[in-house]
Amino acid sequence: MLSQEEALDSLMTFLHVHGYRKVKGISIDTIKKLASIILKDNVFAYGKKIYKQTTGGAMGSSLTLTLANIFMSKWQKNLVEEQTKTDEFYGRYIDDIFMTWNRSEEELRKLLDDA
Repeated sequence: MLSQEEALDSLMTFLHVHGYRKVKGISIDTIKKLASIILKDNVFAYGKKIYKQTTGGAMGSSLTLTLANIFMSKWQKNLVEEQTKTDEFYGRYIDDIFMTWNRSEEELRKLLDDA
């Protein structure tokens, strides 16, 4: 599971790498604060109790889906480059991955650890 801090860091990196200083007039710092509120102040009721989510993000949240895609696009960059060099297949839908691999398990573990 992606930690809330990793998700926020990935969002900030994405915005900076793509040259955003503001999005529709909203500063990057404000976007980070708003995203943090959505991730860290998520509460829900179950039965007669109220719970606060302390890790990850709410399933089905538009922001959580966007953060997952931002994180995965960064994570998969080196992996896809390696797969392309060897004519292997790589496909992803949000956080589900399917890929082929014809080298050793040790090489795969190293590649995944480095990604």
